[in-house]
Amino acid sequence: MLLAAAQVTTGPDPDANLELIRDYAQRAAQAGARVVVFPEAAQRAFGHSLAEVAEPVTGPWAEQVRAIARESQIVIVAGMFTPGVPSADGRPRVVNTLIAVGPTGSEMEVDVAYDKIHLYDAFGFKESDGVQPGRSPAQFQVDGVTFGLATCYDIRFPNLFTAHARSGAHVTLVSASWGAGEGKLAQWRLLAQARALDSTQYILACGQADPAAAGVDAVPGAPTGVGHSMIVSPLGVPLSEAQAAPELLLAEVDVDVVSRTRELVPVLQNARPL
Repeated sequence: MLLAAAQVTTGPDPDANLELIRDYAQRAAQAGARVVVFPEAAQRAFGHSLAEVAEPVTGPWAEQVRAIARESQIVIVAGMFTPGVPSADGRPRVVNTLIAVGPTGSEMEVDVAYDKIHLYDAFGFKESDGVQPGRSPAQFQVDGVTFGLATCYDIRFPNLFTAHARSGAHVTLVSASWGAGEGKLAQWRLLAQARALDSTQYILACGQADPAAAGVDAVPGAPTGVGHSMIVSPLGVPLSEAQAAPELLLAEVDVDVVSRTRELVPVLQNARPL
C-alpha cells in the first residue's frame, strides 16, 4: 500500500488550512496513495487561540475534511481541536484530536478519532495548561492494513507503540508539530526509528514544515515544526524523509514485511515484565 505524508505549514485560518488539505489530498490520491497523513494542528497552528476553533468531530471543519476525503477518494488523517472540560480553576481547555476519515460507502470507509494521551509539558512549553489529555489508543483498518494513531510528544513513549503492535497494528501514524531547538531534529529522527524497532512496525511520522522554509511567519516560542517527516521500516530503516520545506512524502508499506520482521526479531514475544 502506498502511504503519503503531507508536510505542510498551517496558519491561524482554519478555512485556509482546509485548502491546504484539499490540495495535498488530491496530490496524494493522484500519486496512488490510499492514506494521507497531515500534521498535528492542521486545523490551526499552535501559537493562536485553540479554544476559538475547537469543535466536535462532527462539526463543520471536520465535515469539510470528510468531504475532501470523498472528493479525493482517500483516507485523511489530520489534527484538530475539540472542546474539553474546563480546568479546576475554570480555564477553558481543548482536546488535541486526530481524525481519520475516509470515503463513505467504499472499502476505505473510516471514521475514527484519537485524543492525544501524552501532553507536551517539556522544553519550556506546557500543553496541559490548555489541553485535556486523552485516555485511550485508537486504530483503524484499510485494505487489510491496521493503523495505530499517535500525536507528536506521544513518540517519546514506547508503550503506546508496542500496545498498538500487540493489537495488530502494521503501521503507526504520528502527526506532529515538533518544536524547534538544539538537538530537536536529531531527537525526532532517532525517536521515529526507535519506535519502529521497539514495535516492529512501520512508523509514518508527519510533522509541520519549518515555517521559515515555507515562508510563513510563526508565533515565537510555539512548537511550529521542523519538517523532516519520515516513513520508517519495521527494522528502523528510513524509507523516505522530507527536508524542512513543505513536501508530499510517499512510501510503500507491506504487511508481509511486518510479519517477517516479527519472526526475525520477536521483541514483542521476548519482552518480559520487570
